[in-house]
Amino acid sequence: TSGKYGFQPHSRPLDEHLRFGYVNLDKPSGPSSHEVTAWVKKILGLSRAGHGGTLEAWGRAGEILL
Repeated sequence: TSGKYGFQPHSRPLDEHLRFGYVNLDKPSGPSSHEVTAWVKKILGLSRAGHGGTLEAWGRAGEILL
């Protein structure tokens, strides 16, 4: 991709990934999806974050953060 139209994937700033993408997280059993979303929001300094639910009901789970 030309710099005129965006960024090369390896040089794209983190804020661009977060603004136009999602975080695919391997959530351990124990903390709720709401807790993990709050942690990620705080760690990354985001004003808004949400989750699309977990992908596994028991034990470890995949979680999509938006």
